[in-house]
Amino acid sequence: MNTVIVENIHKSYKKIVALEDITFSVDKGEIFGFIGPDGAGKTSLFRILVTLLLPDSGKATVMGLDVVKDYKKIRKMVGYMPGRFSLYQDLTVEENLTFFATIFSTTIQENYHLIKDIYSQIEPFKDRRAGALSGGMKQKLALSCALIHKPEVLFLDEPTTGVDAVSRKEFWEMLKSLRNAGITIVVSTPYMDEASLCDRVALIQNGSILKIDKPDLITSSFGKNILAIRSSNIHKLLNDLSNYPACDSVFPFGQYVHYTAKENRISKEELEKYLTALGHQQLEINPIEPNIEDCFMSLMNEAS
Repeated sequence: MNTVIVENIHKSYKKIVALEDITFSVDKGEIFGFIGPDGAGKTSLFRILVTLLLPDSGKATVMGLDVVKDYKKIRKMVGYMPGRFSLYQDLTVEENLTFFATIFSTTIQENYHLIKDIYSQIEPFKDRRAGALSGGMKQKLALSCALIHKPEVLFLDEPTTGVDAVSRKEFWEMLKSLRNAGITIVVSTPYMDEASLCDRVALIQNGSILKIDKPDLITSSFGKNILAIRSSNIHKLLNDLSNYPACDSVFPFGQYVHYTAKENRISKEELEKYLTALGHQQLEINPIEPNIEDCFMSLMNEAS
């Protein structure tokens, strides 16, 4: 059963196209991720799906309800955690949670079992103002507020942005527990490494979806051999590889450069000879498996 169905959604802000012909569906009880950089259109899409923004054209349903015609019903059935911390910073942790429970005609006590695993970690600080919480604690409070009315679908817009690595790991463990409890989760992130934590992902750039599939199927369909290359001068390395006649693509990845060749003709020996002749020192050239970011960059090149 599809929990979310989106068909040919378009959205523009004057001359800026935010979403162009977006079509996808989300199965009940899965974690569906939107992976893409800032400005890709993720927030506009989420705001449409939680009925805070009207699309210019196209159709979208959540739990079988139209996001335009049935917005009041949808708002009772979904939980939404926006990208920016949007709770009341002058209210305490407990006051924020009580406020959101009251809006949906429930109480913390009635639905405490839904948030127990998450809220119990910040409950010792229930009298602290929300504005004084750390990034990880704000994240847990925002998720608790989004869950307190027992939603069937959770929309989380870049929930781990600006959060430390430990809190990011904890947060994804929470999402898996919620998924196992039957809640459908739609989450967006600019972090490519979080793609592998989703059941399926949509790679999105400039308002268009590049590909939708399971993360492992996306990487397995890459179809090119990759070399991770490093030298003492990374900027010169990028230029020299770009000018190499057999070069198909070259992108920086941390301290390394990922390189693919035209017609997939990879020769480690020839590259090493070429780069050494140009004065590169401390060379490392190793074949690697493609990751989601490699696939994203390749798809983005094909689309441009």
